[in-house]
Amino acid sequence: MIPVVVLHRTQDLVNIASVVRIMKNFELDSLRLVAPVEFDVYRIEGIAHKTGDILRRARVFEALDEALADCRHVVGFTARGRTAKGNVERPREAAEALAAAPALAPVALLFGPEDTGLTNAELDRCHRVVTIPTNPRYASLNLAQAVAIMAYELLVARGALPLKRPRRTAAPAPQEQLERLFADAGHALAAIDFFKTRTTTAVMRTLRAVLHRSALDSREVKLARAMCIEVLRFLARTGRATGA
Repeated sequence: MIPVVVLHRTQDLVNIASVVRIMKNFELDSLRLVAPVEFDVYRIEGIAHKTGDILRRARVFEALDEALADCRHVVGFTARGRTAKGNVERPREAAEALAAAPALAPVALLFGPEDTGLTNAELDRCHRVVTIPTNPRYASLNLAQAVAIMAYELLVARGALPLKRPRRTAAPAPQEQLERLFADAGHALAAIDFFKTRTTTAVMRTLRAVLHRSALDSREVKLARAMCIEVLRFLARTGRATGA
């Protein structure tokens, strides 16, 4: 699948710049513009920094049919419900289908002008139509927002870059280590007279439940134990221990 972003009759140069920046964010590099009101590469790159590679490859067409001529599949975006029977989908469904399709001719992601969107005649050119769910009383999204949602879903469907792994990893804490933590916590709470009129058993049972839900690893348990032990040492140094 070769996704091409097609902006039809875009009216605001700032919106083009916002779309180009989003394309860079989500690894889309092919832009086609159909009869834009304004297209100034220098000004756009001044707004969307470090996007010159996309802008240099961008193509401008006079007519929509010219821009779509080599595309094997066209995905149109609209906030309007259609009574005509068609392949209407949500962004995630469309992204998953496109990601699974063979990488042949380009797939066009077609977005209409900011004020009116795509007409019914323009949507008739689309193999599938995507509607992004929004508040029905305020359904229309900004052009760049709509592009961002679909670009994100496409990146996820293609296999988004994994999150960075933590620099240090540790195995889950064994039960013996957890029991030492609970003992140290109990001693520290007693030393600051935390229990007072509270039932010690009930408090410690709740603390156990909270920490078990946290699924602490061995490094985290060691840190928590060190905190409890340091509380006891501080109280001993300053002579403030009460219940220990």
